[in-house]
Amino acid sequence: MAAARAEAEAQAAVTALAVSVRDFVTGQQDGRAAEVAAGLKDGSWTVLQLVEALGFCLENTDPRVRGRGMQLLSQVLLECYSVLQEKEVLHLVLFYENRLQDHHLVIPSVLQGLRALSMCEVLSPGLAVSVLKAIFQEVHVQSLLQLDRHTVYSIITNFMGTREEELKGLGADFTFGFIQVMDGEKDPRNLLVAFQIVRDLIAKNYALGPFVEELFEVTSCYFPIDFTPPPNDPHGIQREDLILSLRAVLASTPQFAEFLLPLLIEKMDSDLQSAKLDALQTLAACCAIYGQKELQEFLPSLWSSLRREVFQTASEKVEAESLAALHALSACLSRSVLSSDTEDLLDSFLSSILQDCRHHLCEPDMKLVWPSAKILQAAAGASLRACHHITRSVLPLLLEQYTKHPQSSQRRTILEMLLGFLELQQKWGHVEEEESTLLSLQAPVCSVVFSALTDPSVQLQLVGIRALTVLGSLRGFLSPSDLELVVDHLIRLALCEEDSQSSEAAMEAAGSLAPIYPKVFSGRMVPRLEEELQSEQEEESSRDRCSLRQRCLQALAAVSTHTSIVRETVPVLLQHLRKVQKGSEAGSAQDIISVCQSLHRVALRCQQDAESCWYYHQAVVPCLLAMAVQAAMQGRSGPGAGAGCCCCRPPAAAGTARSAVPQRRCGQGAVPDPAFRPLPAESTHPPLGKALLQEEVLAAMVPVISAATTHLSPELAAQSVSHVVPLFLNGEVSFLPQNSFPCSFHPFQDGECLEAQRRLVALLMAFVCSLPRNVAIPQQEWLLRELLALSCSCNCPFTATTAAKCFAGLVNKHPAGQQLDEILQLAVNRIEPGLAEGPHRTQALTLLLWVTKALVLRYHPLSSHLTDKLLGLLSDTELGPAAADGFSLLMAESPDVLHKGCHADVRIMFRQRFFTDNVPKLVQGFHGAGPDVKANYLKGLSHVLNHLPKPVLVTELPTLLSLLLEALSCSDRVVQLSTLSCLQPLLLEAPQIMSLHVDTLVTKFLSLASSPTMAVRIAALRCANALTSLPTIVLLPYKARVIRALAKPLDDKKRLVRKEAVAARGEWFLLGSPGR
Repeated sequence: MAAARAEAEAQAAVTALAVSVRDFVTGQQDGRAAEVAAGLKDGSWTVLQLVEALGFCLENTDPRVRGRGMQLLSQVLLECYSVLQEKEVLHLVLFYENRLQDHHLVIPSVLQGLRALSMCEVLSPGLAVSVLKAIFQEVHVQSLLQLDRHTVYSIITNFMGTREEELKGLGADFTFGFIQVMDGEKDPRNLLVAFQIVRDLIAKNYALGPFVEELFEVTSCYFPIDFTPPPNDPHGIQREDLILSLRAVLASTPQFAEFLLPLLIEKMDSDLQSAKLDALQTLAACCAIYGQKELQEFLPSLWSSLRREVFQTASEKVEAESLAALHALSACLSRSVLSSDTEDLLDSFLSSILQDCRHHLCEPDMKLVWPSAKILQAAAGASLRACHHITRSVLPLLLEQYTKHPQSSQRRTILEMLLGFLELQQKWGHVEEEESTLLSLQAPVCSVVFSALTDPSVQLQLVGIRALTVLGSLRGFLSPSDLELVVDHLIRLALCEEDSQSSEAAMEAAGSLAPIYPKVFSGRMVPRLEEELQSEQEEESSRDRCSLRQRCLQALAAVSTHTSIVRETVPVLLQHLRKVQKGSEAGSAQDIISVCQSLHRVALRCQQDAESCWYYHQAVVPCLLAMAVQAAMQGRSGPGAGAGCCCCRPPAAAGTARSAVPQRRCGQGAVPDPAFRPLPAESTHPPLGKALLQEEVLAAMVPVISAATTHLSPELAAQSVSHVVPLFLNGEVSFLPQNSFPCSFHPFQDGECLEAQRRLVALLMAFVCSLPRNVAIPQQEWLLRELLALSCSCNCPFTATTAAKCFAGLVNKHPAGQQLDEILQLAVNRIEPGLAEGPHRTQALTLLLWVTKALVLRYHPLSSHLTDKLLGLLSDTELGPAAADGFSLLMAESPDVLHKGCHADVRIMFRQRFFTDNVPKLVQGFHGAGPDVKANYLKGLSHVLNHLPKPVLVTELPTLLSLLLEALSCSDRVVQLSTLSCLQPLLLEAPQIMSLHVDTLVTKFLSLASSPTMAVRIAALRCANALTSLPTIVLLPYKARVIRALAKPLDDKKRLVRKEAVAARGEWFLLGSPGR
C-alpha cells in the first residue's frame, strides 16, 4: 500500500515537472524555473528526470525552442549547483560541452549552465580544463553580447580560484586561450574583470611562454584609458577604476618592461595632459618592481622626457607627477645590487641630473632655478646613497651662492633651496660622520642660517627659523655653543622682533626643539623669560611693556613641550599671576587673562603625558582656587564690599534641602545670556584690585582648570575631587597653598555680601564637569541641591548661569536611577513655578535650557517634557525671544561643559533625533501663533536647521523651504543671519530643489545685501554667490538685475563686504560663459 502510494506520488511529481517544463518552454512562463528549482532542492525530482523532461525541446529542430530548454536547465543549475552529485556534474559538463557546438541562439544559455557548474565543489579533476578548452575552441567570445562575454570571464575566474593547479597544467595554452577571449573587449564592466584575470595570471605565476608580448598588446591597447561614464550609470564604473585596474596589470611584471617603457615615453611626449599624467603615474608604479636591467636601455629617454615636463610644463599636476616618477626611478636604481663588473646606473643617472640642473642653482632670479632644485631634491630623497651623491655637489654650491648674492630676496631663494636639502637629511636621521657632507659643512651652514636670523627681511628670517628647526632636529649636528646661540636667537626673535610672524615662528621653533634639548631650554630660555617678566623698565612705554609681557607669556607656553621644562615654566607663570593679582592698575584683568591663556596652552600640551598632567593639576588647580578664594574674601571685607550683591534668603519651598533658600538682589533688570557671555563694562564689577573676580577673568580660568582635569586617571581624579568639593560645601581650605584667609569660605551659605564667593562656582563647574564619568563625587546630592537653589534665586546673571551649567553637567553624567529621578523632579518643581511668575523667570529659563540640553544629549525620557515646556515659552511675549535663542544652545557644541572632551554623555545623532521630534511641533506652533510671536518660532526653527547635518537637512528641504524663505523676511538680525547660514550650503548641495524658488531667493538676498548689519550683508552676498551653482538656464533671466544690484555693495564702507561683493559679482558676470 505504502509502495503504491509512493509510486503514485512520484508519478504525480514527474507529471508536474513535465507541465512546468512545457509551460516554461512553450508558454513563456519564466516563473516556472523557480518552481522546478525548488522541486529539485526538496527531492521531488532529480536532475536526470529534469533532463528527460526537457528531451522534447532539446532535440527540437527549432534553435529557439532548444534555447528555451537550455535556459530552463541553466537557471535551475544556477539555483541548485550546490546539491549536485559528482556523477551528475560529470554528465552535465559533457552534455554542456557538446552543446557549445549548437546554434548561436543556444550558446548564451549553455554558458550560464557552465558558469553554474564551475561553482560546484564536486567537480571532477580535469573537467575544468576540458570546459575551458571547449570554450576556447568552440566559442568566438567577442561576437557575443556583453552579458554573455561577462559569463565567460566569470567561468575563467571561478576555475582560477578553485582549480589553479589544473589550469597551470595547460601551460602557455591557457594564457593564449584567454588572450583570444579578451582580444577586442570594449565594455568597461567586462574590462574590469578581464584586467583582474591578467593580474592573477601574472601574480600566481601562470606560464606566459612565448605570449608575453601578445598579453601585453591585448591589455596595453587600452592605455591611456579614455572613458566617460554615461549619465545616471547604474553600474557606477568610473574612469579612475579602469585606470587603476589597467595600471595594476601593466606594472605587475618586469617582463612587460621592454614593451611598456617605449609606450610610456611616447605618451609622456604627447600633448594630452591626461595621457601624460597616466604615463607618469604608471612609470612610478613600475619602478616599484623593475630593476636596473629593465631600466638601463631607456634611462636617457626617460630623463629627457621628465626634465622637459618639469622645466616646461604649465601644469602643477604634471610637474608633481614628473617629480614623483623621478623619485621612483632614483629609488629603483638605488635598490639594485651592484657586482664588481656592472656599471653603477644610479651614479651615472644622478650625474646626468646634476649636469643638467646644477648650473641653474647659480641664478636665483631666473625661471629654472626652482624646477632644477625640485628635480635634485626629488632624486636625492629616494635613498641615502642618492642623498649623499647630490648633497656632496649641491650644498657647497648653495653656500657659495648665498655669500655671493647680497640681496635678501635672492638669499631667501637660496636658503629655501638649502632648506629642502636639509629636510632630506632630516628624513634619513642621524648622519654618519665619515659619510655626511652636511657634517663637514657644519660651520658655513650654521653661519648662513644665523645670518638669515639677523637679516632685516622678515621673509628671510622666517626661512632661517625653519632651517634652524631642521638643523636642531639633526642630533649631533649643533655644538653646545651653537645650541646656546640658537636659544639666544629664538629669545631675541620671540621677544624683540617687531613683526609678529617672526615672533610666532620663533616660539613654534622653540617648542619643536625643546623636547630634543630640554636642559638647554630650561637652563637658558626659561630664566631669561622669567627675568623679562619680572623686570620693570621705566624707560619703556606702558604699551611696550604690555606687549613684551604678552610675548614672554606666549613663549613660556610654547616652550613647555617637555616634562622637565613644564616643571620650570608653570611656577614662573603662577608667580607672575600672583604678582599681577596684587596690582590695582586697570590692565591687570587683561594680564591675568593672558596668563590664563598661556596656562591653558601648557595644560593642553601636558594632556599627552600622565606624569606631566598630574604635576600640572597639582600645581595649578589649588593655586588658582587659592587666589580666587583670597580675592573673594578680601572683596567681602575690603573697601567697597557693598558695591556687589547684597544677599538674603526667604523661606525655602517644600522639598528643598534646607529651611532657607537664598534670594539675591543685584543689577535689577539684567538679563543673563544662556550661553554665558561676559557682561559689558557697565555691569556690576568686584572692587578695584580684585581682578580675579571679574567675569572675563573667571571665564578665562575655566578652560585652564577643565584642561587640567579631563585627562586625569580615575584614581588621581578621585583624590583631587575629595578636596575640591568639600572646599565649596564645607569650606575645607587646608589643601590650598597659603591658606591663611581672613574669613571662612562658604559660597552656598546664607548671609549678606557673599556674592564674590558665589562667583567662584564657575571654577567648581570647570572642575566637576570635567571629571571622568566613573569618578564618584562626594556629597553629590547635597551639591546638586545647592546648585539648583543658587541657579534659581540668584539675581547675578553670571553666577546663576554658571550654577545652572554646573548642575546640568552633573545631571548629564549622573547614573540612571531613583536618585537622578528625584533630583530632576526637584529641578522641575523649581523651574515650573519660576517660569510662571516672579522676579526670577529669566533664571528659571536659563536653568530649563541647560537641564534640557543635558537630558537631550543622553536621550533621557524627561527631555521631551522639558522641550515641550520650552516650545510653550515661544508664545510668551517676555521670554519668547530668549527661549528661541535657547534652541541654538540645545543644538550647538558647548565650549566648557556638556561636550565629549569633558566626558559628557553625548549620544550619536542626538541632533537628528531632536529635529525629528520637535521640528514638526515648531512648524505647527508657527502656523497657530499670533503675528507678534511668529518670529520666535522662525528663530527657533532656523537655529535647529542651522546646526543639523546638511545631508539630513537636504532630505527635509522640500517641506521646510517655505518657512526658511519666510524667515528671511523677519526683522530679527539673528534669524536673518542663521537662516542665511543655513541656506548657503543648501544652494550648493540641493540646486534642483532651490531652483524652484529662485525668484524669491534672488529678491531676498539682494534686499539683505543692504542690511544695516555687516554680518548679514556678508552672509547675503555669499548666498548670492552660491546662487550661481543653480542651473544656468534658471539664472540667466536674473543676470542683469543681480549684476546691477551688486554694484552698490562694491562701495560698502567695510572691506570684508566689498570682498564678498567682488566675488559674487564676478561669478554672475561669468554666468553662461563658455566652459562653465
